[in-house]
Amino acid sequence: MPDDAQKRFGLTAAEIAEYQRNGVLYPRPAISAAAAGDMLEKFEALEKKEGGRLSKRTNHKPHLLLTWLADLVRHPVILDQVESLLGPNLLCWASDFFSKSPDDGMRVTWHQDSTYWGLSRPDIVTAWVAFTPSTVQSGCLRVVPGSHLRDQLPHGDTFAADNMLSRGQEIQVKVDERDAVDAVLQPGQMSLHHVRLIHGSEPNRADHRRIGFAIRYLPTYVRQTSGIRDTAMLVRGEDSFGHFDPEPVPAADFHPDAVAFHAKSYDDTTRILYAGAAKRPS
Repeated sequence: MPDDAQKRFGLTAAEIAEYQRNGVLYPRPAISAAAAGDMLEKFEALEKKEGGRLSKRTNHKPHLLLTWLADLVRHPVILDQVESLLGPNLLCWASDFFSKSPDDGMRVTWHQDSTYWGLSRPDIVTAWVAFTPSTVQSGCLRVVPGSHLRDQLPHGDTFAADNMLSRGQEIQVKVDERDAVDAVLQPGQMSLHHVRLIHGSEPNRADHRRIGFAIRYLPTYVRQTSGIRDTAMLVRGEDSFGHFDPEPVPAADFHPDAVAFHAKSYDDTTRILYAGAAKRPS
């Protein structure tokens, strides 16, 4: 890890060792609570514009459509910490919101992120940034520390209506709930987790919404293995590999060029994520 990353917000040797041991770090600084509140307002305004709920299409890599999310995925406090884990040349491969309203019953079953992504190596980190309090009661992220050291495990698709995952996927091995811990976060904090970490979350039983933004980072040497040409945004360093077509930063929110690029990205990523699936999103 470069020395200058340590001088900014890079992780310490002890924190890196903890991540390597557990596959997760939390809570970590990301943005200020005030900035999280501002982004929450923008998110809820976007929901209102779309009829009260964010569409699956808009929630696919929304950093390609919205300048404030393009800024967030390139935030130096986040990138300094991710660089400590993945090195200096970083791509943002994906992003999406995870939003639960009180008593809406939505949950995330136990799974590994790597299951349907088609990426060549598990050197991938998710930064999960909280816009609202993410607590046990509101259905925070639950993780099984150390489970990232296992290989890719079999999953089954459920397509359950109350499951927030793309295919309602669920790991096909028994998870001992006693091994799980709760990644509690306050607005502006984030967790960092490994792509093979077993994790999930329970429904929101609080009196407030639980909203977080997941950003998927990978080093430039990782490639897409599906045979479909993939895209990613270079957010730090250089890309000497060219495994992904470069994604542009939007010039303005919903700029026509950004909308056109995003539409193709959505179609291509859908082909990757739903390869062999019994269903696809409408």
